[in-house]
Amino acid sequence: MTTTLLQPGEIEAAAGDIPELRLPPADLFLTRAHRLDQLAADHTLGDYLRFVARLAHAQQAALDACPPGEPPAADRLAQCREYQMPPLAPAGLGLPTGWRDTARHLAQAVKPGLPAPGQAALESIPGSDDAWLDAQATRLLEGNTQDLDAALAPVIGAALQVHWTHLARQLQPGHVARPEHPNLCPVCGSHPVSSVVRIGGAANGLRYLHCVLCSSEWHVVRAKCSNCDNTRGIAYHHLEGKDRIVQAESCPACQAYLKVVQQEKDPLTDPVADDLATLTLDLLMDEAGFARSGINWYLIHGPA
Repeated sequence: MTTTLLQPGEIEAAAGDIPELRLPPADLFLTRAHRLDQLAADHTLGDYLRFVARLAHAQQAALDACPPGEPPAADRLAQCREYQMPPLAPAGLGLPTGWRDTARHLAQAVKPGLPAPGQAALESIPGSDDAWLDAQATRLLEGNTQDLDAALAPVIGAALQVHWTHLARQLQPGHVARPEHPNLCPVCGSHPVSSVVRIGGAANGLRYLHCVLCSSEWHVVRAKCSNCDNTRGIAYHHLEGKDRIVQAESCPACQAYLKVVQQEKDPLTDPVADDLATLTLDLLMDEAGFARSGINWYLIHGPA
């Protein structure tokens, strides 16, 4: 792993208005599935990446089947904007209607082709009662790994992502204020998976954090810690001999890191898929004493 130091202000030079918020596109999960299939070729985690690709395909089908929705009430949106609150925060909305049906459908959709232990594990989702599923979802949303079934968390998280992505697509950027805490999603208040430097249009060359729950993206200046706002001593780490599509941005102040996916190096990159495919970089950052400030629900670790 090699390290590069960058200074803030040297690389953030976009002219004109910056699009602060990017709401999720209609084909989000389909694009992700294609990238996962591409990354799976000759990858040591190939089987798992292909499993997640099937899950993303199923997520896209579920998203496409969602009925047309309505944004939150205008008075709620105005209040959230005035007080810089995320309008789709789970604590304010509760679990969406139909999310359990989505979880059960996703489990059935990805079960074929799995080894017998994997199929047996997924059987517990369709066979579980509503209260257990709700408890698992609540723990995942709260970041509580105690009593969370890590093997089933990717499917439960995938179902929640479908519903919150659908809700986010009902919004307009003007409905959402800049977040009070820049390290949390301004739409739903969740943590990011990773960040991505986008190409094309007004967002060209800008860095966005990608939400683990609602798939929205919000702008954060490059060479600045996305966790604590520190701008001194920010370093970028990458694997030796790699093309630097994915780097880990580390901060000496909070001892945290978050990956940065460089779309200019590969237009097909996805901030969730490419994060998942670079687990080796996470292991090296952990060995170097840095804690990850984001989370990827496709690969959840249980309590230590």
